[in-house]
Amino acid sequence: MNLFVRATACLVVLAGASSSFAASPTYRTPNVARGTTPVSVSQSGQTFVNHGLVGVGRLSAATRDFRGDTLGSFSAMAVTAWSRRPDGTYAGQLLTLPDRGPNGVGTIKGTSDYANRLHTFDITFRPYAGAEPVAPDQLTLTPTGGLLLKDDQGQNFTGMDPASGVVTRGAIAYPSPASGPGAGQISLDSEGLTRSADGSFWVSDEYAASLYRFDKTGKLVGTVPAVAALMPRVGGKIDFSGGAAPETGRRNNQGMEGLSITPDQKRLVALLQSATVQDSPAGKDRDDGRAVTRLFVYDIAGAAPPARPVAEYALELPVFRNKGDGAAPDKTAAPSEILALDDHRFLMLARDGNGRGNGATRPAVYRSILLVDTAGATNLAGTDFETTTKPLAPDGVLAQSVTPAAQAELINLINPDQLARFGLNVDNAASNAFTLPEKLEALALVPTLDPKTPNDAFLLVGGDNDFQTADGKVGEVSFDAGVKTAGGEPAGDNDNLVLVYRLTLPPGLAPGLARR
Repeated sequence: MNLFVRATACLVVLAGASSSFAASPTYRTPNVARGTTPVSVSQSGQTFVNHGLVGVGRLSAATRDFRGDTLGSFSAMAVTAWSRRPDGTYAGQLLTLPDRGPNGVGTIKGTSDYANRLHTFDITFRPYAGAEPVAPDQLTLTPTGGLLLKDDQGQNFTGMDPASGVVTRGAIAYPSPASGPGAGQISLDSEGLTRSADGSFWVSDEYAASLYRFDKTGKLVGTVPAVAALMPRVGGKIDFSGGAAPETGRRNNQGMEGLSITPDQKRLVALLQSATVQDSPAGKDRDDGRAVTRLFVYDIAGAAPPARPVAEYALELPVFRNKGDGAAPDKTAAPSEILALDDHRFLMLARDGNGRGNGATRPAVYRSILLVDTAGATNLAGTDFETTTKPLAPDGVLAQSVTPAAQAELINLINPDQLARFGLNVDNAASNAFTLPEKLEALALVPTLDPKTPNDAFLLVGGDNDFQTADGKVGEVSFDAGVKTAGGEPAGDNDNLVLVYRLTLPPGLAPGLARR
């Protein structure tokens, strides 16, 4: 594994693995782990341990939800109840978030006015630590219902791309199609989900890079709009289109992706998926030049939605060679989720797009859960980097005056040995129903509730299958979005997948009731 050191480094990785604080860690060949030996990361005298994969859950891509539509999770998820049984198994409830619906997949072609929603499940879990191969069925997911998200006027949201359409409510600009399906509704490409202790929840959006607060019934009760640096503009006007890059602001389809509430319930943490346009190299489309993204922290202790962040940090994402052939990097690892451990340490899922559902045969190159630490990073809140479009990373290179958040790899998801114990693989050249999907996008953390291991927790990693089934349905429209081979031949569905890892966290960081 590559090793990169920054002056502020204070992380040490044990058990044969290596990682560090990094300035855009670079991977030219596949970042592959082997074996089942625990991996430990030491940070400021505290140790985090990854004990490896201990279970897998699968859900058919053809599953229908409470509305009779294709289910299509998991862009994000939250465990809402969790208990340990006398026999050492677990039972709980899960809340999951699909994204904007089956727009632009298979035979749909962007005409589906998908109403944004949440799904609920009953779950059971039987952790497996044996050496012999077993079927991937330790986690069961049983759909139990869900709810539609409603705006402040009681209307459904729509997954439709708003193009340049904007509607203003209460001095806040929202994306909204000017005509066609979804006209007059607020467009929402829902990507992040985090739940408060009172049952209300927040959802992050890619179109507007906004954060929306909903009460427990799913009604919009507050909005945190994008800061000036993220607001997408063309010719000085707001343009929330997901189909074309703006001149400044968040890149199209690269808005707020990850979302989490700190355990004390006082801070909301939101992660931008990649660099803003002004922080990218000339040409805007270079995928290796969008590595300097931003992490925002909001004070949510009050009743009203916060007007601005109390902290903002730069984070340099890993870059990699998409073909894994040793040549120069040409892609940035997409950060798909973030999970707060305390007010400055987070777990972040970053990945390539090489997997089942992608349609390509490229190898899996980079898929990891990183430990991110903002202690010692430069707080950009209130500076010109936030309140204007002044570049934080001119031509894609972080300003020398800015110290980024630190990072180190805790879980390498590309571990063929651990995956094979549960019948899974990363063989994209011969993809089958048990190949890791293109998009791993959701995280949830629950305690083991075992007095013998009070600092242990299970980390759930969920996949977003983008509604990829040949037997799809939304509203009255049936569609075929089944997986295709590189040659265009049908290759089955892309089932929903959840991986479960066991971690040992430093004292005080194991999740409690408020994290469920």
